[in-house]
Amino acid sequence: MSWGTFSGKAPALEAAGRERLAGRVSYLATTTAAGSAPRVHPVTPIISGERLFLFMEPASPKGRDLEIDPRYALHCGVEDDAGGAGEFFVSGTAQRTTDPALRLEAVAAASYAPADRYVLFHLLVARATLRTYIEGVPRSESWRSSTE
Repeated sequence: MSWGTFSGKAPALEAAGRERLAGRVSYLATTTAAGSAPRVHPVTPIISGERLFLFMEPASPKGRDLEIDPRYALHCGVEDDAGGAGEFFVSGTAQRTTDPALRLEAVAAASYAPADRYVLFHLLVARATLRTYIEGVPRSESWRSSTE
């Protein structure tokens, strides 16, 4: 489902995810073409009102991975050794899009100026988890799509 639909189902979790992901370096996990090994790539997610996007170079291995196997996991790390503001995980499937309206939406919401050559992926959400740490003790809040 879209980020906007996820927001309607779990608004507090979505707000925490937006705070932790939007415009910040996060890590995208994809699977290699052979399916034998995961890869982790630094990315800067873009959250518009309704959608979660990623731009990337046309020759990026992460883009090729997503074209073959659209499953992804996206994670932002903690801010410090004490767990900072916590960590947020989201997973689902990615769809490459060439829709000009979606591209304009992503560019308008980006925290940087995406190059014209960049390809755009729209990330659909199937699961999300926020893990916070209070005095070193982890606390998790999770949501999962009923269609997963």
